Amino acid sequence: MTDKWNESERAAVRGLLRAITKYLGHDVAPEWESALYAVPRHRFLPDLIWNADDLTPCRRTDDPAGWWAAAYAESPVVTQVNDGQETDDDPVPTSSLSDPSIVIRMLEMLELRDGMKVLEIGTGPGWNCGLLSHRLGSDLVTSIEVDPTVTTRARTTLHELGLSPVVVCGDGTRGWPSGAKYARVIGTCAFRSVPPDLIAQTEPGGLVLLPWDSPWLGWGLLLLTVAEDGSAEGRFHPHSAFMLNRRQRSGVRLYRDVVRDEHVPQESRTELPAHDIAEDRWDLAFTLGVQLGNVWKAWDDDPNVDGVARRLWLATTDTKSWAAVDWAGEGSDGFTVWQHGERRLWDEVAKAHGWWLDSKEPGPDRFGLTVSATGDHRYWLDSPENVVRAPDQSS
Repeated sequence: MTDKWNESERAAVRGLLRAITKYLGHDVAPEWESALYAVPRHRFLPDLIWNADDLTPCRRTDDPAGWWAAAYAESPVVTQVNDGQETDDDPVPTSSLSDPSIVIRMLEMLELRDGMKVLEIGTGPGWNCGLLSHRLGSDLVTSIEVDPTVTTRARTTLHELGLSPVVVCGDGTRGWPSGAKYARVIGTCAFRSVPPDLIAQTEPGGLVLLPWDSPWLGWGLLLLTVAEDGSAEGRFHPHSAFMLNRRQRSGVRLYRDVVRDEHVPQESRTELPAHDIAEDRWDLAFTLGVQLGNVWKAWDDDPNVDGVARRLWLATTDTKSWAAVDWAGEGSDGFTVWQHGERRLWDEVAKAHGWWLDSKEPGPDRFGLTVSATGDHRYWLDSPENVVRAPDQSS
């Protein structure tokens, strides 16, 4: 690497540090500033990447300036689509470099100290693993990646930078028991439930930090502290979005798996506007995700149904229940509701919405989660005594 290239790299890192500092509201700690220089982000990008917003492809060989700008932008960079398989389907992001500001914020949340052993779930391209290895030493870092090709590339890149953490290909939801117990566990993919193995492999007083996801909304961070009895408890934190880990994907499609011609739904009317329920309000959406469990939504802006301008679909990931809420268009009075299956999903939505209003419109930071030693999840608002959803509700 030439001196000129080294100076370009240093300048790019300085610019990235300024952006991260602005996001955090304080200077990046010296140990992480040193890691950002020692573990250059661009080294973890393949030749072909995709813009995270619109999945526009960019090849380094064709557009080196665009590729370099993406490497040091304060935004995620998609490094794999469709699990690395060639397909005629539209590209779906399946591996990426996370937003640098979120990366540093999560590393700060771990409150790392020298000598701590860390387990990372979701190696991805390997940059986060590299930062951890520089901070703690490679011998204290273990990282698990489910994709064999991604694993090999990350391990190779880390070795080229003189870093040698344990990087294994496997199911991250099971952790890595041979390296346990860990002082810290961090996920770089999202979870819809906390795998019991991750709690069991964390020492008492240790922290588990996981990006959070529900079928309704993939958003937020969960920080848990592990107790002596094998349980864990903590709160949700805002402002993050990660790809769901592959073991917890549902893969359900509305017309293939849920709605059937022979279904006879129950009809009713509602004054609660469907578009208010489905709008992009993080606080409401997070609450509905907590309250409803395995329910997801989808808008149909062109349902091709006489007298229906827009339709809101609701369905459970187990495909046993669904609902549709129809809006006739401007000037229409109320909404028509169709519900089928074991659960009356729109009724549940309306009840959860009313609870949210009565509870003074809580956001993610008012919610917490207790995970028992046997893996039961108990969601609460403000304090563990104020249970919002017990283990047997809306699973």
